[in-house]
Amino acid sequence: MAEQGGQGGGVAADPRGVLRQGRAFLDFFWDIAKPEQEVRLAATENLLRHLKEGRKDDELKYTLKRLVEGLGATREAARPGFSLALAQVLQAFEEIPMCSVLEQIKEKHNLEKVKKKLVRNAAFGNFFGVVALFQSGRLIKDRKALLESIQLLQQLAHHQTHLRDLPRKTLINIMSEVPEAVFEEVLFGILQSDLASAFTSPDNLHLLLVGMQKFPSVLKPKNLKKLFGSPTVVNEKNIPRLVELLQSAAKSEKKDKKLPSVVFDLLQVSLKEGAFELFWKECVENGLLKEKSGPVSYMCYRLLGSALPLLSLDQLQMVLKGKVMQQYGEHVVTTQLPDRFKFAPEMEGYIDEFLNSCDDLERQLAVMIGFSTLTNQGYPVFSSSSRVVRHLQPVALQKYIDWLKDMFLRPDFDCCLDFSSNRQKQNQENVNIPQHKITRLRKWIIHRLANIIESPVKKEESLVMDISRFCFFHAFFETKKKTSQISEANVLLSDPLDEEAHSVAENYFFGLLQTLNTLTVLGDTAKAAALREKHIHGVTADGKLWIFLLVEYANKLLSSEHVKAVKPFTKEQRDAWERTLQSVKNLQKKENKSDSAKVIAFQQLLLLMAIHLFKNQSETMDILSDLLNCTEKAFSKEPKKKKTEPGWVEVMVEILLSLLAQPSLLVRRISKSVFVRICPNLTKRGLQLILDVLDPYQEQNEESAVVVMEESEKKIKSAQDTDEEGSEDSSDEGDTEEENDSEDEEKNEEVDDDFRTQLMNVLQAGNALGGDESDEELDDEAMMALDKNISALFAEQQKRIQAKKNEKDRMRKEKILRRDFKIKVLDLIEAFLTKQSENPLVFDVIEPLLRVIEQCMSSDSDKQEIDFLQKTASIFKNSLCRTKQYCKRVDALKEDLHAFVERLVKKACKHTDSSVALYYFSASLYLLKVLRGNTSDKSSTPPTPLPEKQSNTIPQACQLLSTGCLDMERVTVIYQQALTQFLTKRNSALTSSMFHDLFRRFPIMCKPLVDTLVKSITAGARQHQQAQACLLLQNVLLLRELKLFMTEEEWEELIRESISQVTESLKMVGKCIVKADKEKVAKSLELLNILLKTVTEQKLRVKLTELDKVLVALNQPEGIGNSARLDSLYWNVMRWLNYTKPKKEKTANKPVQEVEPLKRKKKGFLPQTKKRKNRKKGIEENGVAPVASEDGEPAAPEEQLLGTETPTQKKGLVPSSSKLKNRNKGVRENGVPVAGSGEEAVNGGDAVADKKKKKKKKNINRKRKRDVGNEAEQVPSAKKTKGSVSQETQQKQGKANQKKQGKAKKKRKEKKTTAPQE
Repeated sequence: MAEQGGQGGGVAADPRGVLRQGRAFLDFFWDIAKPEQEVRLAATENLLRHLKEGRKDDELKYTLKRLVEGLGATREAARPGFSLALAQVLQAFEEIPMCSVLEQIKEKHNLEKVKKKLVRNAAFGNFFGVVALFQSGRLIKDRKALLESIQLLQQLAHHQTHLRDLPRKTLINIMSEVPEAVFEEVLFGILQSDLASAFTSPDNLHLLLVGMQKFPSVLKPKNLKKLFGSPTVVNEKNIPRLVELLQSAAKSEKKDKKLPSVVFDLLQVSLKEGAFELFWKECVENGLLKEKSGPVSYMCYRLLGSALPLLSLDQLQMVLKGKVMQQYGEHVVTTQLPDRFKFAPEMEGYIDEFLNSCDDLERQLAVMIGFSTLTNQGYPVFSSSSRVVRHLQPVALQKYIDWLKDMFLRPDFDCCLDFSSNRQKQNQENVNIPQHKITRLRKWIIHRLANIIESPVKKEESLVMDISRFCFFHAFFETKKKTSQISEANVLLSDPLDEEAHSVAENYFFGLLQTLNTLTVLGDTAKAAALREKHIHGVTADGKLWIFLLVEYANKLLSSEHVKAVKPFTKEQRDAWERTLQSVKNLQKKENKSDSAKVIAFQQLLLLMAIHLFKNQSETMDILSDLLNCTEKAFSKEPKKKKTEPGWVEVMVEILLSLLAQPSLLVRRISKSVFVRICPNLTKRGLQLILDVLDPYQEQNEESAVVVMEESEKKIKSAQDTDEEGSEDSSDEGDTEEENDSEDEEKNEEVDDDFRTQLMNVLQAGNALGGDESDEELDDEAMMALDKNISALFAEQQKRIQAKKNEKDRMRKEKILRRDFKIKVLDLIEAFLTKQSENPLVFDVIEPLLRVIEQCMSSDSDKQEIDFLQKTASIFKNSLCRTKQYCKRVDALKEDLHAFVERLVKKACKHTDSSVALYYFSASLYLLKVLRGNTSDKSSTPPTPLPEKQSNTIPQACQLLSTGCLDMERVTVIYQQALTQFLTKRNSALTSSMFHDLFRRFPIMCKPLVDTLVKSITAGARQHQQAQACLLLQNVLLLRELKLFMTEEEWEELIRESISQVTESLKMVGKCIVKADKEKVAKSLELLNILLKTVTEQKLRVKLTELDKVLVALNQPEGIGNSARLDSLYWNVMRWLNYTKPKKEKTANKPVQEVEPLKRKKKGFLPQTKKRKNRKKGIEENGVAPVASEDGEPAAPEEQLLGTETPTQKKGLVPSSSKLKNRNKGVRENGVPVAGSGEEAVNGGDAVADKKKKKKKKNINRKRKRDVGNEAEQVPSAKKTKGSVSQETQQKQGKANQKKQGKAKKKRKEKKTTAPQE
């Protein structure tokens, strides 16, 4: 094998031997050249497996030949595919010499001998050949092959037009893998010229830099001085040239958006040579940054990010205060537009990677502080919500937080790298720059501190509390005098916070409070782990609420003399604060007792309102006083004194409704969680307060909801107008504008009369309407006075129009706010239905939700209205009707619920919209489920006992017969009236799916209503209703539970009556022209199929004589018509009456007899070229030998060989003459020359001569066709050309087909008139 492998460069001796082995082996090479990468990889793997299993020398030689040829393929995807395959083959078969393969590559892709247009392919062939040798892993071991490969790459480097820098990069990759000894002995001598010219191109410089890092003992300063005259690369002499090379490298790789390798290697060499400061100052900052180009700037930013892990602490501080950082900050500020390229996310990735890999606390802290002090007029360009802090070690995180707090207290812009954009420099004349900077910096620091708690960094409870206290103190308090008792007051502010800064800190603090409310339990203790398993949020490891700890801290601040509140409390407010704290302490004592959910709810709400007392004192005082009174009532043991006095639940509901209108997400979430906890105590009046908000008929008066909205109107407008206008107005902006414009036009028409009168008066007062009486013109003073009066009048009119527009806009916004508030209130309804599904108060929710759905269906279709409707409908279906839990204590409400069912069904019947009627009907079914699922103490109608067989076969039979609290007689009347209306009223909103749902969910209702269905088969208002009756009866009969409620005699009578009704219905069927008639017949036949199947299988004694007659008569042409579906249904029914569908007679041979007259017409003399004996030769050449009779005439169809017939011949639909023509076509299509016969195919000269004859015959035939009509058919075929014969046969064949189709239709009609046979 080794000897044969040594001849791998040669061509296979017998390639035909390989090719004859099969297609499977050759397909590997086709797949390797395909563009799909998965196909190429799979083909390479299969080829290797085949070669290893076969171990055939000829296959291996052929493989090498094909792969080497494919290296220079024209298709781009094929070249790397063949290169990879060659590398894998060389790696698998180490006995193949590398030098022989390299020689084969050079010989096949010789750049000197190849044609000029194939130079590109040859260059790529050589390049991918070297790549294959390198990827095989054997090139480095073979020094001769390595030397020749390097020389080949140097030669290919001159073909930059085609290969660009690929040879140089491959050379660098090979050199980075070569051992030092091999480099010194083999490569150093060859590469000396390239290394000496390192400063001529980025690739040569990169080659030198890689060699210096990989082989420092070879490329030492002494040798470097010999190469290019200096012992180091980074020095003052080489700086200008390095700048040019780096600029060229940046522009060459600008599309890749990555740092060029040569730049990063130069950075590493500068660090190794101890010249980093020179490199950074002179080469980067004073060299590269001076060229204001995007690629160079981005390369500098990437170099900054990549250098972070390599630099020491001093070097980091130098870099982070340099010009690159400042220019990066300007880039971040000036690229705020959405279509501009933003480098900030990429830089954040560099920082994240550095912090994740760095263990040095000081370096971590230096990078965080460095980027936090890059400020634009005091505001850091580094994102305040960046998540890179998650990689900080605990000590570094604590030091970073301390630095942030110190910068907040005493801003130091001397340590900041501050800059201003050009626009800011132009607009800073009237701005107090120092104060402006301090405000912006403090705003960023507060947000950064609050975001640290939200970020997934490992933190302790002390750290969280420290940040929370700091934010709370500077949001609501100020230091009067330093004190060590309060850590936040231990340092005085260098510049006091103004009102704007307090407001910003206040907003960020409430965002922080929302984070604390959802914060998971911190700590590694067992108690903390247990709380985390219970998914408890917002508490510390010892179970205390975070908000309670903040309230305690606030109380400490209020009682301190060294600090003062930004908004001091009045005596009344301080009393409310004290009462709140006392109430919370009292509640904490009761927390371990029963009803803990109620205790936690009040405690959470009291603490939230106490914190809000610092933000908005006037509004919060009213809510807080009501809440304190409510708390006292809720936990007092004394009974309520007056019945008219609202209970604590009603008061709490009103408070929660008012809080839902707040723009704060925290307040709304806590309100919802509090409502969930007090749901078990909810009363009917409390629930009614919530439902009144949703009542669409109270919107005009707007007693309850509007009061709540007006209380916080300013807040809602300020917080939500922008969002809601953005979302709502964008969706229906066009509609509202058109409506407003049309309304303005209508009202302006009304106002025009008043305005016109006023204008006439002004003009008359100025004598501007003079007619024939006065021809004098007005003087200048009179004209000026008149102009002034007219302009005042028009200005006043414009104000009135604007006032009306403002009023419309205000009403529109109020409508949006009202609808948004109702959507929030729906959350309370959903929570109540989910948590208290067994509460009897659930029944009070049904009608209000139905009214909302009904009103929304008929109102505007803007986006907010649709959202409101969808949410309401979803709650109604999922949280109410489909819930598995329902009230089990309805014995006292039995009468009311039956009346409720009747009311709902009647409303469903009276409604005109079927979609709304469906919701009413579904609600009635929900009440049926509740009534049937409850057991009555005084059941008036005991369930009828089951027969023993049925009770044994179906274990749930007793449950099916149980009616619970359901009054069957009353409910039967209700649904019977609805069913009767559905089947007798023409335009009913009820649908069959409603009653199908009724029968499926409550089979006990089938027996009372089945008689109505049976009668409606004939008594229905129209054909549609009769069809629906059949459909419903069919569904009822398919329910196996129906037989449980009936005796055998009743069941037999039901089947008998149903068949009788269907029979009468089918008697009334006339011609099935109308679609409704066809639907009725179809449903009747489907029902009959089930009825007859039941009669047959259960052997019921039912007479079917009348039905037989009706069905036989129905098969007449004027009966069911020619519908295929009805025909199929009809014969499915007749099968049960022992009728079989008559089979259609096969008419395969009849068309031959019918076309025989045509055959006689086509008789004539064949030309010499059309004779059977001559045509046989052409057919035999294609491998088909037709069978002929002894006299040379065509054989009969039954004598022909299998496979020589066309499909139409096999079906028997083509006459014998046309079969002959089809066979002639088949011959022509199989490759025999069409121009002549078999003799012409053999003798080429005769064929050419015959073509000239045919041209003359063609002209004669055309003249004859014009003069002679049908007599042309009697012309001898020897005088007809091929074209004329084929045209005539096509025309005659088409006429024959038309005759066949007409006769076939007549036969089908005759079959339908015949009576069906048994």
